[in-house]
Amino acid sequence: MSKQLVSRLLGMFRSRTQVGADKFGNRYFTRVEEVDGVMKEKRWVEFKGSDQDPTTVPVEWICWLNGQRKKAPTPEELAELEARRERVKQNIELLKKKEEEEKKTGVQPVKMVGHDEVSRSKDGTDTEDATIDTDRSSEPTGTGATFKPGTWQPPT
Repeated sequence: MSKQLVSRLLGMFRSRTQVGADKFGNRYFTRVEEVDGVMKEKRWVEFKGSDQDPTTVPVEWICWLNGQRKKAPTPEELAELEARRERVKQNIELLKKKEEEEKKTGVQPVKMVGHDEVSRSKDGTDTEDATIDTDRSSEPTGTGATFKPGTWQPPT
């Protein structure tokens, strides 16, 4: 290696700035360098250990690396997003449990357009707590014979 190349490589590593790290221990860096007379920012990740598994890079850091976001994610933002992901996982578990319980009891909610939710048993009969709001529908009514495009207005 020539002295000029070694000097240039050492200069690149000296001028780098660490902007953050993720929960996997990957570290993220930036450096401003001149490319064809224009100053450009270069961003990269240094993986923890020798694994270098790109699937360990969180989506927030991927967006920063690709220039889809100007600022690197802050530790507070990363903590908030991790908490949100944990809440989503918990909600998924709750929904799975609810679905299992509905399968065991034979009562499943039925969604109807323009009506409230109705619970129905497997034999198709409404349960006692079922309510249907038929007074007002947001769907147009009538037959196809009287339809004129652009004339229907939702109820006020």
